[in-house]
Amino acid sequence: MTRILLLENPHEVADEIFARYGVEVVRIPGSLGTQELIEALQGFDMLGIRSKTNVTREVIEACPQLAAIGAYCIGTNQIDLEAASDHGIAVFNAPYSNTRSVVELAIGELISLVRQIPAKNVALHKGIWEKTSAGSHEVRGKTLGIIGYGSIGSQLSVVAEALGMKVIFHDIAERLALGNATPVTLDELLTTADVVSLHIDGRGENTGYFDTEKFAKLKDGVIVLNLARGHVMDLDALREAVTSGKVAGAAVDVFPTEPLANGDPFASTLIGLDNVILTPHIGGSTLEAQESIGQFVAMKMMNYWRKGSTDMSVNIPNIATSPTAESLHRVVWFHWNTPGALADVNNLFAERHVNVTFQSLATRGEYGYMVTDTATGIPEEILDQLEHAEAHIRLRLLTRE
Repeated sequence: MTRILLLENPHEVADEIFARYGVEVVRIPGSLGTQELIEALQGFDMLGIRSKTNVTREVIEACPQLAAIGAYCIGTNQIDLEAASDHGIAVFNAPYSNTRSVVELAIGELISLVRQIPAKNVALHKGIWEKTSAGSHEVRGKTLGIIGYGSIGSQLSVVAEALGMKVIFHDIAERLALGNATPVTLDELLTTADVVSLHIDGRGENTGYFDTEKFAKLKDGVIVLNLARGHVMDLDALREAVTSGKVAGAAVDVFPTEPLANGDPFASTLIGLDNVILTPHIGGSTLEAQESIGQFVAMKMMNYWRKGSTDMSVNIPNIATSPTAESLHRVVWFHWNTPGALADVNNLFAERHVNVTFQSLATRGEYGYMVTDTATGIPEEILDQLEHAEAHIRLRLLTRE
């Protein structure tokens, strides 16, 4: 029986989908360290995680039976994608499912900070009445600078513009501006924006990206948001900017080091600052987003397991396909991208008079992924030769029920 281990409590809708396809689900509520994960994964075909579990090369090499990993979140930097590819393990994530939830949190925090809600809330809880308009503004007419104009940054752009904000953005890639948003240089964004929102990815080179130098370029009284990755912002530099008055308010949802489980102690240099909103990595933590993520990732994993579809895999060449009416057997071959691989496969089938009803090949960098369908059984000698081919990484045989 096919088995999947789910860590960190992805939405229960995933269990329903796996059960529908006859997959046994075992859950562990929290994350696991390397050795614990290796031990727990023995006897499992697939793994589902969120953002706190690190799937290292050591884990992957110790679990040769592992065929697929589902990241029930946006990022995949917690998974060694190169190691997964080297061992023919397909990795899937949910790049868009929680986009709206993150955007709504950013908008809510943005408005709260521009209106000085956090400080006024603290004062009232202390029994101090401070009704004043000093330092409180509308967001309409203010300039929002978005660093990173991907799926979240671009949707934030649309919602902010609907509130009457002027939107400028900076991205290292060429991006289509939505609405009236304007692409600008990074320096122009830092020196002109009233609110700066960070939405860059978690690649290693982005560590410490927003540092003391960038804070120094900001307008006085700016609002700063980080709902991207914890390690991309220097929090000591942020504290200095807040206490000096350079930054009028900030919101941080992600941290360089985060507790592994609810109830664990949390420490940060930002604790105690009345004009800083701290939230425990809840940007995508709405019931709607988590259900959408659970459904999306589970279906991608099942389509891969049952059909060999790698549509939207983050590491394996993408092929989105279903069996044709004539196709009863399917062999999926993950291999090194070497010249002549397709011809070699076709020669194997032709020499044994096996008629191919469908075939598709996709490559990405040094990797290749091939799907071949037949209406008759596939001889064992074909499978054996593919598994012993110099280019071989992983082979799976699927039979239509």
